[in-house]
Amino acid sequence: MIAAVARLVIAAPVIRSFSVFCIGLAASATAYADDQIIVTGERRPQAAETAPVSVGAITEADLRFVAADHIAEALSRAPGVNLHRGSGAEHLTAVRSPVLTGGAGAGSFLFLENGVPLRSSGFANINGLFDAHHELAERIEIVRGPSGALYGANAIHGVVNVISPEPAETFSLFGEIFGDTEDRYKWKGGVSNTVGAHGIYAGASVVSESGYREDAGLDQQKAMLRHFYEGDGVSVDTIFAFDNLEQETAGFIFGRDDLFDRERRRTNEFPQAFRDAKSARWQSTIAARLSDSGELRVTPYARWNDMDFLQHFLPGNALEENGHWSAGLQSAYYYDSDRFSFIAGADAEYTEGWLTEFQEEPTVFSFTQGLHYDYDVRAINASGFVEAQYAMAPRTTLTAAARIDGAIYDYDNKTDSGVDGRYFRPADQVNRFVTASPKLSLRHELTDRASFYASFARGARPPQTGDLYRLQSNQTDNAAKPEIIDAFEIGSRASLSDRVNLNVAAFWMEKRNFFFRDADGFNVNNGKTRHVGVEAETAIVLHETLTLLSAVTYAAHTYRFDRNPSATPGVARENITKGDDVDTAPRVVANTRLEWRPVDALRFEAEWRSIGSYFTDAANGHSYEGYDIVNLRAEAEIRDGVTAFLTLRNATDALYAERADFAFGNDRFFPGETRTLGFGFRLRN
Repeated sequence: MIAAVARLVIAAPVIRSFSVFCIGLAASATAYADDQIIVTGERRPQAAETAPVSVGAITEADLRFVAADHIAEALSRAPGVNLHRGSGAEHLTAVRSPVLTGGAGAGSFLFLENGVPLRSSGFANINGLFDAHHELAERIEIVRGPSGALYGANAIHGVVNVISPEPAETFSLFGEIFGDTEDRYKWKGGVSNTVGAHGIYAGASVVSESGYREDAGLDQQKAMLRHFYEGDGVSVDTIFAFDNLEQETAGFIFGRDDLFDRERRRTNEFPQAFRDAKSARWQSTIAARLSDSGELRVTPYARWNDMDFLQHFLPGNALEENGHWSAGLQSAYYYDSDRFSFIAGADAEYTEGWLTEFQEEPTVFSFTQGLHYDYDVRAINASGFVEAQYAMAPRTTLTAAARIDGAIYDYDNKTDSGVDGRYFRPADQVNRFVTASPKLSLRHELTDRASFYASFARGARPPQTGDLYRLQSNQTDNAAKPEIIDAFEIGSRASLSDRVNLNVAAFWMEKRNFFFRDADGFNVNNGKTRHVGVEAETAIVLHETLTLLSAVTYAAHTYRFDRNPSATPGVARENITKGDDVDTAPRVVANTRLEWRPVDALRFEAEWRSIGSYFTDAANGHSYEGYDIVNLRAEAEIRDGVTAFLTLRNATDALYAERADFAFGNDRFFPGETRTLGFGFRLRN
């Protein structure tokens, strides 16, 4: 693996890619050298520096400072993460992966809020983070690479865990208002306090924007209530969250001429498109100290969501309506001694989901007018897991973990079975899947300031219900299988001096049974891919007031199979060749920041976001050159508890694409916003 990584780095094809990578090795990080990041890597708090895995967090201070219009802005500060921002609140995700779309994007990443998945494991949404309350979050944790041994199914490329604020020890009031030159307005606020054994937090956020593009406005409201009770050896932490999203949706623009035309890039050929979504979630974590070395944590939870949206990205503009409700239970027992600790637990969940898809417009090619799908699915998921840690020596720890996930889907087709145009509706059926996710890691402290770790992990993604029951005409006898990914990783964390922190990780991963959609809109369910790369994050304190930070990834994501449908008479679709790059997989993803704090009350930042070139189709016949943008931010405490802040996004006014794509014979783009100035006030007592 080390030789493969070395060859990969040496083969960096362009000067810009090499220079960005070197800057990242010199300076990249999420925290200063004396900060300690706390994460919930074991489904309970622990120091990130002790975790034998690539894990980090975007802190509360950074989340406030970034004042993100979209969660992609915050997550771009972490290595290995690349979110393509879509229209409104939409997004497509990459964590040590290509940017995955369609069926591939649903379920390849595990999106959590306070440790509980935002969606049921078989009913994921590729835009799954728009439900998360990142506007109010205390921090956002990112685990890179397979993490199924503790977190469960769907964590094959990574985990994003949005952590809500805890109740304050004394009465606390906060509020924030913001507006910018793109007619975007945001408000959030709340209150928090602890009295005796009871703590409470209540927060809400509202955003309203007219949209950078025509007919692309957005209104979203979120609310959260948290109650914490601390008793004698027992605590109860209860959280309720609600989200309402209403947006007009802009579709792709077509052709490079429109991308680089300042007027046409703002147009929207799909003014009828929209997305309306609602969700509600409840969870209550009960923690009981059973002995000096043992603790039990039990989390019952429930969720509900409902969404309607127009599929403007397909020729038929069909209307999809979907949703599900779930009730579940997470449990874990923790035992800790001087040299040995273990975690064992079981999770279970029951879900009822539904989906309909109807096309009002006349038939276009194989996109037929009328009802495409109408089905219900009842699902049961159950899992058991165990993790053990053993201190082999004072500085060496061995960790082994394993998890078994079982899923049963009971599918009820409520319309005619069979093929209709490009759509295939299977008959009623029950499907069962069992997957295993083992993990083995070794961590060694070289000195008090440096550590090394190596790990192997397997991740598994049972088919999503859409993979199984929302089929197409070429899939009548070719059912989706669980995706499996095997990953090897080596990494090091080091404080090279009081002024320099350096974290480096190299990874090698292979995935089979990869389910994705090709450039002609047809599903492929037996793909194989390889993912090899290096990540770096450090921080260099250049001066007591000046810090250089960055997060950089250089990686190759390639197909490991051949597919030649064009050789079939009457079939003309894109070819896939083993060794070609997976589409939408830039080799270089970098975020470098220079931060200046002349005094405690002032903070300035210049951020350089760099995305390398990438192919936009699986045949590697079309590409996008990538982009570089610069964002400027500043904040000043103008009096006790009152802060003014300013953002200048895309300061150089670059014309770039948040997403580039080739499909149905066209180059397609989501244009990024041009220079945007924003200003706001923040109040905290």
